[in-house]
Amino acid sequence: MEMEEQVIEALYDVIDPELGINIVDLGLVYGVGVDDENNIIVTMTLTTPGCPLHDSITNGVKHRVSQIEKVQEVQVDLIWEPAWNPEKMSDNARQMLWG
Repeated sequence: MEMEEQVIEALYDVIDPELGINIVDLGLVYGVGVDDENNIIVTMTLTTPGCPLHDSITNGVKHRVSQIEKVQEVQVDLIWEPAWNPEKMSDNARQMLWG
């Protein structure tokens, strides 16, 4: 499995504590970059710019991704454009939230 795929798979373990759904299914992860030294950059957003769980989620990303074998540094780039909206959620996340 490629490093990028391993990172994305690991991000399914990072749960938004407020919603109880992982950040991938929520559509918060916009991209994963891997350089030649296996440094990782996760480009993501949060549901709102003032999200009180900002540190909890970004620290969760760093912690979980750093557990992958051969990963060196982990950086989280938070971006606000494009803004998150519920349409970015997977069908699975919608089902969990709204049945």
